[in-house]
Order: sequence, then C-alpha cells, then structure tokens
Amino acid sequence: MAKYLTNRDENYAQWYNDLVIKADLAENSVVRGCMVIKPYGYAIWEKIQATLDKMFKATGHVNAYFPLFIPKSFFSKEAKHVEGFAKECAIVTHYRLKNDETGNGIMVDPSAKLEEELIIRPTSETIIWNSYKNWIRSYRDLPLLINQWANVVRWEMRTRLFLRTTEFLWQEGHTAHATREEAVEETERMINVYADFAENYMALPVVKGYKSENERFAGAIDTYAIEALMQDGKGLQTGTSHFLGQNFAKAFDVQFTDKTGKLEYVWATSWGLSTRCIGALIMAHADNHGLVLPPLLAPIQVVIIPIYKNAEQLNSITDTAKRIKSDLEENGISVKYDDRDTNKPGWKFSDYELKGVPVRIAIGPRDVENNTIETARRDTLEKETIQASRTVDHVKRLLDEIQKNIFRKASEFKKENTWYVDKWDEFVDIIENRGGFIMAHWDGTGATEEKIKEETKATIRCIPFNSPEEDGKCIYTGKPSARRVLFARSY
Repeated sequence: MAKYLTNRDENYAQWYNDLVIKADLAENSVVRGCMVIKPYGYAIWEKIQATLDKMFKATGHVNAYFPLFIPKSFFSKEAKHVEGFAKECAIVTHYRLKNDETGNGIMVDPSAKLEEELIIRPTSETIIWNSYKNWIRSYRDLPLLINQWANVVRWEMRTRLFLRTTEFLWQEGHTAHATREEAVEETERMINVYADFAENYMALPVVKGYKSENERFAGAIDTYAIEALMQDGKGLQTGTSHFLGQNFAKAFDVQFTDKTGKLEYVWATSWGLSTRCIGALIMAHADNHGLVLPPLLAPIQVVIIPIYKNAEQLNSITDTAKRIKSDLEENGISVKYDDRDTNKPGWKFSDYELKGVPVRIAIGPRDVENNTIETARRDTLEKETIQASRTVDHVKRLLDEIQKNIFRKASEFKKENTWYVDKWDEFVDIIENRGGFIMAHWDGTGATEEKIKEETKATIRCIPFNSPEEDGKCIYTGKPSARRVLFARSY
C-alpha cells in the first residue's frame, strides 16, 4: 500500500480523496465547491475527450460553442426544465464594480444592474434552442447534429472532487430531427456510444436502461442512462441520453416545413458525459497502491526508469532507453523516460504505481550488458525480465492484456455484487451491509420509489433494457410488477 494513502478497506471516502490529491489529479479551489484540475488529471480528460470526439464525429456530429450566459426568461419557457434546475442556478445581476465609500475595497455598483438577469448555464438546452429557431426552416435543415465541449455550473451543497462540483467540464450534444422515430433512434444511438466508450476504453462494465419518471432529466420525455458499480458497492451514473420530444421546440417555436409543405415542430435530443467519469475510473479500478488506468486512456502508457550509480552508467542506460522509447513511440505507444536525478528509483516506482501507469520498464547496468529489461505491469504488479529485442511486441501484448484484465476484474465484481431479491428484509440487509446492484420488482409508482429512497437511501438507477418481462410482486408494497428494476445507493 502506498504510504500516503488511507487504506481503501478502512475508509473508502478518505482513500478516494487521498488518491485524487496525491496522484496529482485535482485539488480543491479557494472558490467553494470548485476544483482545480491539475495537468495529470487534465491529461486523462484530454484522452477521454479525444476518444469521444472521434466517436461523435463518426456518427455524424459536429462541434460548436454556445454562450455561458442564459437570459433568465429562457428558463421560464419550459416549466419542468426550470423546476429541475432552479435550486442549482448561479445568477449574474450586475456588470460592474466600484470602490466602496471608504476607499479600502470594492463593491457592486448598484447603478450597473442588468435589465435582465443572466443564468450561468447549468445545461444549455434553452440557449441552444433559441439559436436553432434561426437555423431551422425546412426539412432540408434536418437532422441538426451538434455537440459542444464546455463547462457548466450547478450550485451544489455537498461536493466531492470529480464526482460532484459546482463547476465541471463536460460535453453536451443537442440534436434536432424531423420525426419522433429519428429522435428516438438518436437517443438510443448515443447511449450505445457511451456504453461502447465505457466498456471498451474505460474498461467499465455498465447497465443500460431507462430512468424512472422521478429520476428523469428535467424536461425530457425519456432518459436513458449507463450505470456502473463502484468498488464500495455504490452505483454511479456515467452518461445520459435524453429524448426531449417536442418540448423545447414548442417552448422556443422551432418549426420546419416538411416535404408536404406542412409546418411541424422538430423533435429533439440531448446527451452528456462529464469529468465525473474520471471519478468512475478511480473508484472502479484503483487499489491501495494508487490508480489503475486502462491503457487506452492512460496519458503515459509506459515509463522507463534507469537504475544507476554514476554518470557513466546513466549514459550507457540512456542510450538503450532512448532507443526503446523511440521504437515504442513508432508503434503508437506513449512513453516517458524519467532520468531525473532528484529522486531515487524506488521513489519513482512508487510514484508511477500511484499514478496508474500501465507498464514500467527498469533498466540497470547489468541489463545493458545482457541486453535485457525488466517490465512490471500495474494491474497485477507482476514483473518479468525479457530480452530487449522483444520489448515492442511484449509491451503491446501487455497493454492489450491489461486493458482486458481490468475490464474482466470489474465485470466479475459487478456480477458477484448483483443480487436478485424478492423479500424486503433481504433488500434492506444487502443495502445496509453489502451494497451492490439489486434487481427487484417495483410497482411502477413514484410514491413507492420515494418511500424506498427515504427508508434505505437506495434509488432506481435504471430500468434495464434487457430486463425481461416477469410476473412478480413489488419489493415494498407487494403489488403486481411486470419486471425487475435496478436499485442501488449512488453518488
């Protein structure tokens, strides 16, 4: 266990906070509830961003950017939307400061009050649909498939780095379609893109499903989500896709002339994934040594560390290390050669374990003589000495194995901690003492859902797409139920 980390099994929350800070991912800002994403943490976000951006563009989407500020009146146009975000909105009321009367400080200039207050975006549906009104006239303008990479502000009362902060980074897609069927197809397409990304890049098995009405996005007809299980037995929503129907089109009067010449309101979707997924990477894979990063999202896939006693040995090792580094980079592998003389090799080993670098290569004087290297894989901590001539093939195989092993381990954990429950006492016992995903029957009412949440703090994470029809009785009321839904405590 890394000496500066709290033991994960003794205090999971403190372990998580320690790891975020000690691995140089992020730190708390002086601004309440906000975070500073440090270079290594941002490098992970850049990998996530680059991967998703390619996936979005492969499905026909293009990027744009819309204002940070939203006129307050826009929110009143869609009642459920404003109700869902009202308690989280930060509002700009003035646009100028001036020296106070004592001359020792500054104050808001009361004469610089805005005619209309501005909301700092908690999400961008309203400002975007105001623009779409000017862009869409005919069926020829559809579909409109736009994504933006942005920051948003939601005034959270209880915050935690990456998982829930007042300001965070994300992407939000906003699309417009000629028919309901096309919009539903888009909503499904994007939740599948998120699931593909989660499982094949984040190495994170997820459950895809619908949100219950109580958990649905404010203003949506349907919300689809991917839900993942963290190592402490809590669920984490890692991506959502919303079918918005014609709600926002009607609120902002976005109509188009169809092929028959008839005027119709467009159909809409929105979908998003945020820096919360970095929290998911940590909580799903990391251990008491630190991060365990999937190679496909690791900023540094291989680190090379020299072991030497004098400058002559270092020079000899450096020649070998740089040749290996070059060979790996020519094969698309990101490599760092750490020849700093400010820290000993043992310290470097521990630091790169903490930061989750998938493969470590150590080279000493004897390795140079024997034309060998020592490799260590982060997921299992296994070491192996091989001929240097085999480095590229060996490392490529290791990276592939590590990616698959991390996913396999997370999948086994999810399977072992998914429970099918029919009795309320057993439901409560699992939630309180073991955690995990619980598949149980529910009578379909929001009132029952709220009662279960009040008594256990568990919520319906989603109604899985693959949940078969099955006659049963609600876990709480005993009323008839047609299928099981997924319950868990969550972040």
